[in-house]
Amino acid sequence: MICTYECTFCKDCVDNILHNVCQNCGGGFMQRPVRPKNNLRRDNFLGKDPAGIKVYHFPIDINDHIKFSKELKNIPANKR
Repeated sequence: MICTYECTFCKDCVDNILHNVCQNCGGGFMQRPVRPKNNLRRDNFLGKDPAGIKVYHFPIDINDHIKFSKELKNIPANKR
């Protein structure tokens, strides 16, 4: 799952820990799109532009996130 700032978390964390509230920006998440593996058009594919391999890990401070997301999780992501 990915937010508008490209923060990426697994679906289980988004649903059960973050409650669809990004810990970094407060936005919601959507399913991450899949980049085509084949060159279907204009060299826009994984072979030319591979997905990044560097992982940036920002652990979730559960207590801080509970406070941060308390009100936000009840507001639809498109209305925050």
